Amino acid sequence: MEPKSYIAVDIETTGLSPVKDRIIEIGAVKVMEGKIVEIFNELVDPQIELNDRIIGLTGITDKMLCGKRKISSVIKDFIAFSEELPLLGHNILFDYSFLKIAAAKETMDFSRCGYDTLLLGRSLHSELESKSLEAMCQHYGIKNEQQHRAYHDAVATHELFQKLIKHKEGTTQMFLPKPLFYRIPKIEPMTVKQKNYLMNLLKYHKIETRQSIETLTKSEASRMIDKIIFFISSTISSNPFVPSII
Repeated sequence: MEPKSYIAVDIETTGLSPVKDRIIEIGAVKVMEGKIVEIFNELVDPQIELNDRIIGLTGITDKMLCGKRKISSVIKDFIAFSEELPLLGHNILFDYSFLKIAAAKETMDFSRCGYDTLLLGRSLHSELESKSLEAMCQHYGIKNEQQHRAYHDAVATHELFQKLIKHKEGTTQMFLPKPLFYRIPKIEPMTVKQKNYLMNLLKYHKIETRQSIETLTKSEASRMIDKIIFFISSTISSNPFVPSII
């Protein structure tokens, strides 16, 4: 029997590391009996500024994200939306790792099975030089209205999946959902010492930040402290009239 019910999902992020980087957009479609019946499409405030590479790739800007809900709220709605259905994605473990960490921070379980069109593409189209979502869509004549935006990529992945099923007639093991595995690194809360030091740094140097200090993990706090100290050191070295304060 062909897989007909699943959640096709795609995310946009501030970078490639599910531990260090943040989700900025989740797009998904709920497919039942092969047809899209519901959509999920939401921008997420990462509470940090985007770099030029991400802005250029996605077209998403800081202004677009300012005032949007944080991932702590959005992830709860996405999990409810996805129910217990398998996930579908192009390189699904990338999306799954970010979603699973976001869920873990809210003490929510997010264990799923899934399908990966990237792996299917590699198995069924070894002749193609590239198995990227863009290349696979071009091969099958699928029009993706807005590449590197989560909702449009999720829809394109769903359409690609259906094309791959038809390409490989008959039921095969490759179209059975497989458990998705991602081991979440230990997440330790910020220490009191870190919090006090960070708050003093921000206050003393009159630094404003969009990021919520209260929710930082130990590693996030450490990276933020290092970033501030580096910025201060760079400012002092480039301006000899600024007194040393470190």
